[in-house]
Amino acid sequence: MHMSDEDTGKFLWFVAGAAVGASIALLFAPASGKETRRYISKKACEGREALSDTGKEIADKGRDLYDKGRKLADEAADMFERGRKLVEG
Repeated sequence: MHMSDEDTGKFLWFVAGAAVGASIALLFAPASGKETRRYISKKACEGREALSDTGKEIADKGRDLYDKGRKLADEAADMFERGRKLVEG
């Protein structure tokens, strides 16, 4: 499954918003410091994994687009060469 650029942007904003919301909620949560630190650590790990996965998807999409562009450029060069040979006779 590949995410579009728009979907990727929305996902990143969602993750950032969730992190800010979670941070604000923690400031007002009646939990001990140890529990709060454990919770923050867990959520940071989850966020890091989500961003890593999204980064991998973006890298894969970039490679796919590069390969398609390279193929189109090669085909255009071949067509140009055939056209040149036709004109030269």
